[in-house]
Amino acid sequence: MSRLRSSMISDGGFLLFLLVCFVSIIFTAGNPNLYLQNIIFLNVAFLIAVITYFTNVTTGLILNILFIFGYGTYTLYQTVVAGGLIGTQNYFWLIVTPIFTLATWLLTLGNRQLQSENEQLIKENQSLATVDLKTSLKNTLSFQADATVFMALSVRYHIPLTLMVISVKYWDEIKRMIGEEQVMEAVLDLSRMSQTNIRTNDSLYLLNKENPMWGMLLFTDRPGASIVIERLRKSVEERNRGEYAEKYRVELVLKMGAVEYNAAEINNPLEFIVQAKKQLEYDV
Repeated sequence: MSRLRSSMISDGGFLLFLLVCFVSIIFTAGNPNLYLQNIIFLNVAFLIAVITYFTNVTTGLILNILFIFGYGTYTLYQTVVAGGLIGTQNYFWLIVTPIFTLATWLLTLGNRQLQSENEQLIKENQSLATVDLKTSLKNTLSFQADATVFMALSVRYHIPLTLMVISVKYWDEIKRMIGEEQVMEAVLDLSRMSQTNIRTNDSLYLLNKENPMWGMLLFTDRPGASIVIERLRKSVEERNRGEYAEKYRVELVLKMGAVEYNAAEINNPLEFIVQAKKQLEYDV
Protein backbone atom coordinates (compact mmCIF):
# COMPACT_ATOMS: atom_id res chain seq x y z
CA MET A 1 0.00 0.00 0.00
CA SER A 2 2.87 2.37 0.84
CA ARG A 3 4.52 1.64 -2.51
CA LEU A 4 1.24 2.39 -4.34
CA ARG A 5 0.88 5.69 -2.47
CA SER A 6 4.44 6.70 -3.35
CA SER A 7 3.80 5.84 -7.00
CA MET A 8 0.58 7.90 -7.03
CA ILE A 9 2.38 10.92 -5.50
CA SER A 10 5.13 10.69 -8.10
CA ASP A 11 2.65 10.29 -11.00
CA GLY A 12 0.52 13.17 -9.68
CA GLY A 13 3.55 15.46 -9.46
CA PHE A 14 4.61 14.51 -13.00
CA LEU A 15 1.14 15.17 -14.44
CA LEU A 16 0.88 18.49 -12.58
CA PHE A 17 4.28 19.51 -13.93
CA LEU A 18 3.21 18.72 -17.51
CA LEU A 19 -0.06 20.62 -17.06
CA VAL A 20 1.68 23.73 -15.69
CA CYS A 21 4.24 23.58 -18.53
CA PHE A 22 1.42 23.45 -21.09
CA VAL A 23 -0.43 26.39 -19.51
CA SER A 24 2.79 28.44 -19.23
CA ILE A 25 3.72 27.84 -22.87
CA ILE A 26 0.22 28.83 -24.04
CA PHE A 27 0.32 31.96 -21.89
CA THR A 28 3.82 32.91 -23.10
CA ALA A 29 2.93 32.45 -26.76
CA GLY A 30 -0.39 34.28 -26.35
CA ASN A 31 1.12 37.75 -25.82
CA PRO A 32 3.77 38.61 -28.46
CA ASN A 33 4.35 42.05 -26.90
CA LEU A 34 5.64 40.54 -23.66
CA TYR A 35 7.20 37.44 -25.20
CA LEU A 36 10.78 38.12 -24.03
CA GLN A 37 9.67 38.99 -20.50
CA ASN A 38 7.53 35.86 -20.25
CA ILE A 39 10.38 33.70 -21.54
CA ILE A 40 12.64 35.11 -18.79
CA PHE A 41 10.05 34.38 -16.09
CA LEU A 42 9.43 30.89 -17.51
CA ASN A 43 13.16 30.13 -17.33
CA VAL A 44 13.30 31.42 -13.76
CA ALA A 45 10.40 29.12 -12.84
CA PHE A 46 12.20 26.17 -14.47
CA LEU A 47 15.44 27.07 -12.71
CA ILE A 48 13.76 27.12 -9.29
CA ALA A 49 12.07 23.79 -10.10
CA VAL A 50 15.41 22.21 -11.09
CA ILE A 51 17.10 23.47 -7.93
CA THR A 52 14.21 22.08 -5.86
CA TYR A 53 14.58 18.72 -7.61
CA PHE A 54 18.26 18.40 -6.71
CA THR A 55 17.98 19.90 -3.20
CA ASN A 56 14.78 19.95 -1.14
CA VAL A 57 11.44 21.72 -0.81
CA THR A 58 12.79 24.17 1.77
CA THR A 59 15.28 25.55 -0.73
CA GLY A 60 12.52 25.79 -3.33
CA LEU A 61 10.24 27.70 -0.95
CA ILE A 62 13.03 30.14 -0.07
CA LEU A 63 13.73 30.77 -3.76
CA ASN A 64 10.03 31.27 -4.42
CA ILE A 65 9.78 33.80 -1.58
CA LEU A 66 12.76 35.66 -3.03
CA PHE A 67 11.18 35.55 -6.50
CA ILE A 68 7.81 36.80 -5.23
CA PHE A 69 9.51 39.57 -3.27
CA GLY A 70 11.64 40.57 -6.25
CA TYR A 71 8.82 40.38 -8.76
CA GLY A 72 6.48 42.22 -6.38
CA THR A 73 9.04 44.99 -5.97
CA TYR A 74 9.44 45.17 -9.76
CA THR A 75 5.64 45.36 -10.24
CA LEU A 76 5.33 48.06 -7.58
CA TYR A 77 8.05 50.06 -9.28
CA GLN A 78 6.33 49.73 -12.68
CA THR A 79 3.02 50.80 -11.17
CA VAL A 80 4.13 53.71 -8.97
CA VAL A 81 7.10 55.11 -10.84
CA ALA A 82 6.45 54.17 -14.47
CA GLY A 83 2.66 54.47 -14.19
CA GLY A 84 1.95 51.00 -15.52
CA LEU A 85 -1.19 48.96 -14.86
CA ILE A 86 -1.46 45.70 -12.92
CA GLY A 87 -2.82 43.00 -15.20
CA THR A 88 -3.01 39.24 -15.67
CA GLN A 89 0.72 39.21 -16.48
CA ASN A 90 1.59 40.32 -12.97
CA TYR A 91 -0.48 37.68 -11.20
CA PHE A 92 0.25 34.74 -13.50
CA TRP A 93 3.92 34.18 -12.67
CA LEU A 94 3.34 34.85 -8.97
CA ILE A 95 0.97 31.86 -8.99
CA VAL A 96 2.58 29.56 -11.55
CA THR A 97 6.16 29.66 -10.24
CA PRO A 98 5.23 28.15 -6.81
CA ILE A 99 3.08 25.57 -8.59
CA PHE A 100 6.16 24.51 -10.61
CA THR A 101 8.00 24.08 -7.32
CA LEU A 102 5.10 22.13 -5.79
CA ALA A 103 4.90 19.77 -8.78
CA THR A 104 8.65 19.17 -8.67
CA TRP A 105 8.54 18.50 -4.93
CA LEU A 106 5.72 15.96 -5.33
CA LEU A 107 7.66 14.25 -8.11
CA THR A 108 10.87 14.02 -6.05
CA LEU A 109 8.99 13.04 -2.90
CA GLY A 110 7.37 10.07 -4.61
CA ASN A 111 10.62 9.03 -6.31
CA ARG A 112 12.63 9.22 -3.09
CA GLN A 113 10.06 7.20 -1.20
CA LEU A 114 10.18 4.56 -3.93
CA GLN A 115 13.99 4.55 -3.84
CA SER A 116 13.97 4.24 -0.07
CA GLU A 117 11.50 1.36 -0.19
CA ASN A 118 13.56 -0.32 -2.92
CA GLU A 119 16.75 -0.05 -0.84
CA GLN A 120 14.92 -1.47 2.16
CA LEU A 121 13.66 -4.41 0.09
CA ILE A 122 17.20 -5.05 -1.20
CA LYS A 123 18.57 -5.05 2.36
CA GLU A 124 15.83 -7.39 3.54
CA ASN A 125 16.45 -9.68 0.57
CA GLN A 126 20.18 -9.77 1.32
CA SER A 127 19.56 -10.49 4.98
CA LEU A 128 17.19 -13.35 4.13
CA ALA A 129 19.19 -14.80 1.23
CA THR A 130 20.88 -18.10 2.03
CA VAL A 131 23.01 -18.32 -1.13
CA ASP A 132 25.73 -15.94 -2.31
CA LEU A 133 24.84 -14.72 -5.83
CA LYS A 134 28.43 -14.55 -7.10
CA THR A 135 29.69 -17.95 -5.97
CA SER A 136 26.38 -19.83 -5.58
CA LEU A 137 27.64 -21.03 -2.20
CA LYS A 138 25.58 -21.12 0.96
CA ASN A 139 26.25 -18.23 3.34
CA THR A 140 26.43 -17.80 7.12
CA LEU A 141 22.65 -17.71 7.50
CA SER A 142 22.35 -21.06 5.75
CA PHE A 143 25.28 -22.41 7.77
CA GLN A 144 23.52 -21.66 11.05
CA ALA A 145 20.37 -23.49 9.92
CA ASP A 146 22.28 -26.50 8.57
CA ALA A 147 24.75 -26.71 11.44
CA THR A 148 21.92 -26.77 13.99
CA VAL A 149 20.44 -29.83 12.26
CA PHE A 150 23.81 -31.56 11.76
CA MET A 151 24.83 -30.97 15.38
CA ALA A 152 21.59 -32.55 16.57
CA LEU A 153 22.12 -35.54 14.23
CA SER A 154 25.68 -35.91 15.46
CA VAL A 155 24.51 -36.18 19.07
CA ARG A 156 21.56 -38.46 18.37
CA TYR A 157 23.29 -40.96 16.06
CA HIS A 158 26.87 -40.53 17.35
CA ILE A 159 28.13 -39.39 13.96
CA PRO A 160 31.40 -37.42 14.08
CA LEU A 161 30.98 -33.88 12.73
CA THR A 162 33.89 -31.57 12.00
CA LEU A 163 33.90 -27.95 10.89
CA MET A 164 36.86 -26.97 8.76
CA VAL A 165 37.52 -23.30 7.98
CA ILE A 166 39.70 -21.97 5.17
CA SER A 167 41.13 -18.50 4.64
CA VAL A 168 43.83 -17.03 2.40
CA LYS A 169 47.16 -15.95 3.82
CA TYR A 170 48.19 -12.33 3.21
CA TRP A 171 44.78 -11.54 1.69
CA ASP A 172 45.01 -7.76 2.26
CA GLU A 173 48.32 -7.61 0.41
CA ILE A 174 47.00 -9.81 -2.41
CA LYS A 175 43.98 -7.50 -2.88
CA ARG A 176 46.26 -4.51 -3.37
CA MET A 177 48.35 -6.42 -5.91
CA ILE A 178 45.76 -8.02 -8.18
CA GLY A 179 42.85 -5.53 -8.17
CA GLU A 180 39.16 -5.83 -7.35
CA GLU A 181 38.06 -7.82 -10.43
CA GLN A 182 40.70 -10.50 -9.98
CA VAL A 183 39.94 -10.60 -6.26
CA MET A 184 36.42 -11.86 -7.05
CA GLU A 185 37.82 -14.29 -9.62
CA ALA A 186 40.18 -15.65 -6.99
CA VAL A 187 37.28 -16.13 -4.56
CA LEU A 188 35.31 -17.96 -7.27
CA ASP A 189 38.26 -20.15 -8.26
CA LEU A 190 39.06 -21.09 -4.69
CA SER A 191 35.37 -21.81 -4.04
CA ARG A 192 35.16 -24.13 -7.05
CA MET A 193 38.43 -25.81 -6.11
CA SER A 194 37.21 -26.39 -2.54
CA GLN A 195 33.88 -27.74 -3.82
CA THR A 196 35.59 -30.36 -5.99
CA ASN A 197 37.66 -31.65 -3.06
CA ILE A 198 34.79 -32.63 -0.77
CA ARG A 199 32.25 -35.43 -0.84
CA THR A 200 28.71 -34.83 -2.07
CA ASN A 201 27.28 -35.26 1.43
CA ASP A 202 29.61 -32.62 2.88
CA SER A 203 28.66 -28.94 2.74
CA LEU A 204 30.72 -25.88 1.74
CA TYR A 205 29.81 -22.36 2.92
CA LEU A 206 31.17 -18.89 2.20
CA LEU A 207 31.25 -17.50 5.73
CA ASN A 208 32.95 -14.19 4.90
CA LYS A 209 33.08 -12.59 1.47
CA GLU A 210 35.08 -9.42 2.20
CA ASN A 211 37.99 -11.23 3.81
CA PRO A 212 37.24 -14.65 2.32
CA MET A 213 36.67 -17.48 4.73
CA TRP A 214 35.02 -20.75 3.78
CA GLY A 215 33.55 -23.33 6.09
CA MET A 216 33.11 -27.05 5.44
CA LEU A 217 30.85 -29.25 7.50
CA LEU A 218 32.36 -32.72 7.22
CA PHE A 219 30.81 -35.93 8.49
CA THR A 220 34.11 -37.20 9.76
CA ASP A 221 36.37 -36.95 12.79
CA ARG A 222 39.37 -34.65 13.21
CA PRO A 223 41.90 -37.07 11.61
CA GLY A 224 39.56 -37.45 8.64
CA ALA A 225 39.45 -33.64 8.29
CA SER A 226 43.26 -33.63 8.19
CA ILE A 227 43.10 -35.76 5.03
CA VAL A 228 40.81 -33.17 3.39
CA ILE A 229 43.17 -30.39 4.49
CA GLU A 230 46.15 -32.07 2.86
CA ARG A 231 44.13 -32.74 -0.30
CA LEU A 232 43.19 -29.06 -0.54
CA ARG A 233 46.74 -27.94 0.16
CA LYS A 234 48.07 -30.11 -2.67
CA SER A 235 45.37 -28.87 -5.07
CA VAL A 236 46.29 -25.24 -4.40
CA GLU A 237 50.01 -25.96 -4.76
CA GLU A 238 49.38 -27.59 -8.15
CA ARG A 239 47.32 -24.63 -9.31
CA ASN A 240 49.91 -22.15 -8.02
CA ARG A 241 52.44 -23.81 -10.35
CA GLY A 242 49.97 -23.72 -13.22
CA GLU A 243 46.85 -21.63 -13.88
CA TYR A 244 47.06 -19.41 -10.76
CA ALA A 245 50.65 -18.39 -11.57
CA GLU A 246 49.58 -17.16 -15.01
CA LYS A 247 46.25 -15.72 -13.98
CA TYR A 248 47.03 -13.87 -10.73
CA ARG A 249 50.86 -13.63 -10.79
CA VAL A 250 50.80 -14.20 -7.02
CA GLU A 251 50.82 -17.37 -4.95
CA LEU A 252 47.56 -18.16 -3.20
CA VAL A 253 48.29 -19.90 0.08
CA LEU A 254 45.50 -21.28 2.26
CA LYS A 255 45.25 -21.27 6.03
CA MET A 256 43.14 -24.15 7.30
CA GLY A 257 41.90 -25.27 10.66
CA ALA A 258 39.33 -27.76 11.89
CA VAL A 259 37.54 -28.64 15.11
CA GLU A 260 35.40 -31.68 15.85
CA TYR A 261 31.98 -31.04 17.33
CA ASN A 262 31.66 -31.64 21.05
CA ALA A 263 28.21 -31.03 22.50
CA ALA A 264 29.67 -30.32 25.94
CA GLU A 265 31.88 -27.47 24.64
CA ILE A 266 29.98 -26.10 21.63
CA ASN A 267 26.44 -24.88 22.21
CA ASN A 268 25.53 -23.21 18.91
CA PRO A 269 26.74 -22.81 15.29
CA LEU A 270 28.40 -19.44 15.90
CA GLU A 271 30.48 -20.90 18.71
CA PHE A 272 31.35 -23.74 16.34
CA ILE A 273 32.80 -21.15 13.91
CA VAL A 274 34.69 -19.36 16.68
CA GLN A 275 36.31 -22.60 17.85
CA ALA A 276 37.28 -23.52 14.27
CA LYS A 277 38.74 -20.05 13.59
CA LYS A 278 41.01 -20.43 16.61
CA GLN A 279 42.61 -23.40 14.87
CA LEU A 280 43.70 -21.11 12.01
CA GLU A 281 46.21 -19.52 14.37
CA TYR A 282 48.16 -22.78 14.48
CA ASP A 283 48.45 -23.01 10.69
CA VAL A 284 51.44 -20.77 10.06
